[in-house]
Amino acid sequence: MAGKSPVRADEDQRSALIALSRSRDRSEADRARAILLTLSGWTSRQIAEAFGVREDTVRFWRSAFTAGGIEALKTAVAPGPAPVKAERALAVAEEVLSAPVADRPNWTLPRLADEIEKHSGLRISRSRLSVVLRQKGISAGDGPATR
Repeated sequence: MAGKSPVRADEDQRSALIALSRSRDRSEADRARAILLTLSGWTSRQIAEAFGVREDTVRFWRSAFTAGGIEALKTAVAPGPAPVKAERALAVAEEVLSAPVADRPNWTLPRLADEIEKHSGLRISRSRLSVVLRQKGISAGDGPATR
């Protein structure tokens, strides 16, 4: 069915969409941008081409927004057990990286993984550690002032 989308948003929703469009999570940001473009008059086809997705995907995002608002556009955490290893690794990493830069060693992912194992007894792979740190906006070379 061609035509203008029935999606509507008040000023508060538009502000929330703009904020979500700046999310570090690209999927969330794309969904919010797609709704903002819809509100600007873009068609499903135009949005799909811009984001490299199918038109059905754009319609799904619109439907989700119409039914559930901003929360429906946010990335949901998959059900399952809590990421205990990642949480413990992050706690240790934040502790050792919080020391003033002049007073701490230069941390690489392998050295940080070894330190985490020493403190927590849990071994985390370098690749998983990298993902966990990136999700929190931390890199092994960061100091407290650069996070």
